[in-house]
Amino acid sequence: MKEPRTALLLDAVYRKHDTGEGHPEAVSRYVAVTEALEKLAPGFQALTQRPATEDEVALCHTRGYIATAKRDIRSGLTNLTTGDTAVSADSLDVALRAAGGVCAAVDAVVTGKAKNAFCAVRPPGHHATPARGMGFCVFNNIAVGARYAQKRHHVARVLIADWDVHHGNGTQDIFYEDGSVLFLSTHQHPWYPGSGMPEERGEGKGEGRIHNFPFPAGAGRSEILPVFQKHLSEAAAAFRPDLVMISAGFDSRAGDPLGRFRLTDTDFRDMTLAMMEIADRFCGGRVVSVLEGGYSLSGLAAGVTAHAKTLAGI
Repeated sequence: MKEPRTALLLDAVYRKHDTGEGHPEAVSRYVAVTEALEKLAPGFQALTQRPATEDEVALCHTRGYIATAKRDIRSGLTNLTTGDTAVSADSLDVALRAAGGVCAAVDAVVTGKAKNAFCAVRPPGHHATPARGMGFCVFNNIAVGARYAQKRHHVARVLIADWDVHHGNGTQDIFYEDGSVLFLSTHQHPWYPGSGMPEERGEGKGEGRIHNFPFPAGAGRSEILPVFQKHLSEAAAAFRPDLVMISAGFDSRAGDPLGRFRLTDTDFRDMTLAMMEIADRFCGGRVVSVLEGGYSLSGLAAGVTAHAKTLAGI
């Protein structure tokens, strides 16, 4: 039997989300990612995207918000009424296929058809809260994937780590009182969206399951890498995840126009290795990584390449 390989979700459908001229979260981002990953494609197992069902999206978002997003997009608005997210005629379908694509990756990894997976999807998702699309995000792709893993595959505990330069406020909000999901975020502060302080640790069953590490502009390897290699490793030992997920934002890379961190491609490789080591220890190496931000086209391509190559061991 062939050894399961890293699965890659890369699909032209994600180019159809049109944010308009001059927007940072542009189609050109996906072109840059595609050109980088197509060079590596022979080393990967191809994943097929699918749209998430409304019931799957409702695992993380209110029915009222889902209806609002549908109405806003179908009425021809160019921005969601809930926040700073540009949309176009195809954005609802693309957003559903981003969330559904992550669910397809979960299927592949949890069932052993793939060793791990990288989902190159857009729009990004980690700012989308239960009742609000914001920060370029429509639906919270990684959160939907985590809940889907729990509901469809009876995965008990999911670890989500977010190294985007912006705090994953939506993911935090969705799981703040949950307890079955451990969420860790490294992010620039003060910076958009303004949340993610260390004292935000979860409530109720979620108390102690939220781990926030805000750093000032200029932070890089010496500040951020130990969070993954030491703190997260220790937290994972107490939590014992059944699935590891990554909100892989590359706007934390040096030179990104929307961030002031100084991470390098080597740092993304080493953070990826730290996540893989946690997964190897506790859940048979099961990692599902999901693209978030990254707005320097060359930087995004380089960071994604380093991350994907590490996942695939190439």
